[in-house]
Amino acid sequence: MLPQTQNTTLTALINLLDEPDEKAFGLIQDQILRRGMDAMEPLEHCLENSFNIIVHDRARSIIRKLNQEKHYNDVLNWIQTASSDLLTGFMLVSKVPSPSLDENEIIYRIEQLKIDIWIELHENLTALENIQVMNHILFEIHHFGGDKTSAKSPVTYCADALLETRKGSPLTLGILFIILAQKLGLPVYGVNLPQHFILAYLSGNDIEDPAEDDVLFYINPVNNGAVFTRREIELYIGQMKIRPERSFFTPCTNTDIIRRLINELKYSYNQTGESDMIEDLDSLLTAFE
Repeated sequence: MLPQTQNTTLTALINLLDEPDEKAFGLIQDQILRRGMDAMEPLEHCLENSFNIIVHDRARSIIRKLNQEKHYNDVLNWIQTASSDLLTGFMLVSKVPSPSLDENEIIYRIEQLKIDIWIELHENLTALENIQVMNHILFEIHHFGGDKTSAKSPVTYCADALLETRKGSPLTLGILFIILAQKLGLPVYGVNLPQHFILAYLSGNDIEDPAEDDVLFYINPVNNGAVFTRREIELYIGQMKIRPERSFFTPCTNTDIIRRLINELKYSYNQTGESDMIEDLDSLLTAFE
């Protein structure tokens, strides 16, 4: 909470949102933005109580700028300190199309899915049998699956929508699979294929820089967790007529996954023509530079 003198100054600045001179308003806006999230509640109060259209537009614009800055800082902090937590990264990006996302509800649902899978696992299972258990629970019991629509709504890329509708893209289904597998101690990681996202099951959990030889098999999250080999990737790359790269066969990082999620979400907003949302996502992408 701001000290009383600063709070009084902030209130006075917000009362000047109807300033007709654009240059003067620019200075007022800069002063409000410097207050950061402390300015959010007074701005929202202003929106609720003012009938001035100019004040409404300016207050909304400043609120959006404040949210954009906070979102950027949250993503940057995740990259720098918490990128091992893929679920948090997923929820941060989900807040772009779904600002009211309930993080506690998401965490609760993930934990329930984890428990359902954990009950069926035991230490004598092979790597393939572990994945068969996960596939059974996720795709047969809970009926998760690929979103069949050709034009995916931005909401399709949200953690809450995925858990609610149980339909997702290869990327969001893959993220869910990785989160659950790693919570259960299974060495499943993402692989960045062009125009597709798959998973790799490694030979162990403590591999710092995985090579192709460390991959036991691959998993297609959008095809009910179907298991396949390197040969299928080679055929896919051949059909795409692109040169093979090491990254097509080996695990990527969580930051790679979240960057890809932002780019896919941005593409979806490009399709809908929502320039404000594209600007917000571009801002998030700069955190990865």
